[in-house]
Amino acid sequence: MIVEIVILAMIAAFLGLRLYSVLGRRAEHEEEPVPTRFERSDAGNALRPVAALPAETPRRNRELADFPPSIERGLREISAADRRFDLLTFLEGSKAAYSMVLEAFWRGDKEELEQLCDDDVYQSFAGAIDAREAAGETLDNRLIRIEDTVVHAASLEGRTARIAVSFVADIASVVRDKDGNVIAGSLDDAIESRDVWTFSRNVDSADPDWLLDETDEG
Repeated sequence: MIVEIVILAMIAAFLGLRLYSVLGRRAEHEEEPVPTRFERSDAGNALRPVAALPAETPRRNRELADFPPSIERGLREISAADRRFDLLTFLEGSKAAYSMVLEAFWRGDKEELEQLCDDDVYQSFAGAIDAREAAGETLDNRLIRIEDTVVHAASLEGRTARIAVSFVADIASVVRDKDGNVIAGSLDDAIESRDVWTFSRNVDSADPDWLLDETDEG
């Protein structure tokens, strides 16, 4: 009987050691920190790569491939000079700027135009506003919709990025005299407008805003 108890105790001890060896190694493995993109090396606490992440073609590079060579080259130069540049974000911003500039011009808001345009374009808008006010006329225009927004040209000139955008929009236009009478146009009939506006920005600037520096008819 005693012999049997001893044998069972030895078997239990053996199984306990086996269980500990398995669970112990598993616990030690689970407690190891999951490697991050970088970890500190033992020498000098310098950062060193742990494992290379799978390379993925940046979204912006895929976007640029759809343009004619001259435009693609300009956009790639801008993208390389300004790593924050994102084409889709820029185009959305250009649509907003198109709307803001037109509406500021229509209501004669020189202060807002000065913030959105470079000096030459601002002076052109300001002169037209002064002439309109001198004639006692006001604009009652409406931007109905922007039908299309397309990059027309792109270049990096020194450290200045310039992107020309072609806009196709429906605009209802009315001119009123000093008494509020309609002397031209109609709000019931929107007219298709085609414009090519060029925006510029110094790629080294901390200011992310682009300025309107040229306007042409499309």
